[in-house]
Amino acid sequence: MRRHKTTAVLVLGLVATMSAPARADADRPAPDRHTPGPRPGPAVAPTTIRLPNGFRPEGIAIGPGPVAYFGSMADGSLYRADLRTGRGAIFSRGPGTPSLGMKTDGRGRLFVAGGTGGDARVVDVRTGRVLASYRLASGPAFVNDVIIARGAVWITDSTNPVLYKLPLRGGRLPAAAVRIPLTGDLVYGPGFNANGITPTPDGRGLLVVQSNTGGLFRVDPATGATRRVDLRGESLPEGDGLLLRGRTLFAVQNRRNVVAVLRLNAAGTEGRVVRRVGDDRFDVPATVAAFGSRLYLPNARFDAPDPQRTWYNAVAIPDPER
Repeated sequence: MRRHKTTAVLVLGLVATMSAPARADADRPAPDRHTPGPRPGPAVAPTTIRLPNGFRPEGIAIGPGPVAYFGSMADGSLYRADLRTGRGAIFSRGPGTPSLGMKTDGRGRLFVAGGTGGDARVVDVRTGRVLASYRLASGPAFVNDVIIARGAVWITDSTNPVLYKLPLRGGRLPAAAVRIPLTGDLVYGPGFNANGITPTPDGRGLLVVQSNTGGLFRVDPATGATRRVDLRGESLPEGDGLLLRGRTLFAVQNRRNVVAVLRLNAAGTEGRVVRRVGDDRFDVPATVAAFGSRLYLPNARFDAPDPQRTWYNAVAIPDPER
């Protein structure tokens, strides 16, 4: 009798198995219908973004959204990357002269400093088309970094003691740039002078770092008069890109392979270095931009022996203030 019961159970189990739909996880216990199944977690954005070999990145701009733009010192081409995946491509071919500092605005425009080309241009971030170009200097120049503030685009020149201003009245691009001579404490010398630029915390002035001296200066945007920022005996040698958030200033010191973190007063006349942040992946980072809880820095690798055959990338580090 026990044998017949066992056989019946086996037959019923076989019939049930044959009539059920095939499943890859048929050998696993069925989940309770009141308990949701496992869901894939969010993809983690990469902390290293590969750029084309020989690209020679220098400037970076981020946004709107998780999109980064990089400029090539080699030929001025522009590269667009998705920060969520790290994938990207060149979307605007360069003019053969460098692309250095850059910033985007809310109208889908990318403002690009032209380095030794002595110019600046405005590029549509969707199509890569050049919307406008500006001849800024007729002689030797190193048109270096860009910020958008006070209703205008401001551009530094590391060779000539001048700021270039592109007024954006109603968002319209101007016909020509305005030259504002720099006077006062910022005195040009051999090497790279005015480099990174950003607004003061109160928005009334501009801050410029001088690479060869390590000085940080407040600039009156109306007159070009400069005043040295009191950093309590500190300096920022090899200072390059600047990024302001609130009263915190991030200053890249490129060949030092660090980012200095400073606290400023509202007017930007005083500050102190609270820490310097490094990373094993830094290889002469040049500029800095932020997205989410990260800072992104392109490795310019200025000391590479054969730049045309060198690999390049940008790296993300945790925001040290979040």
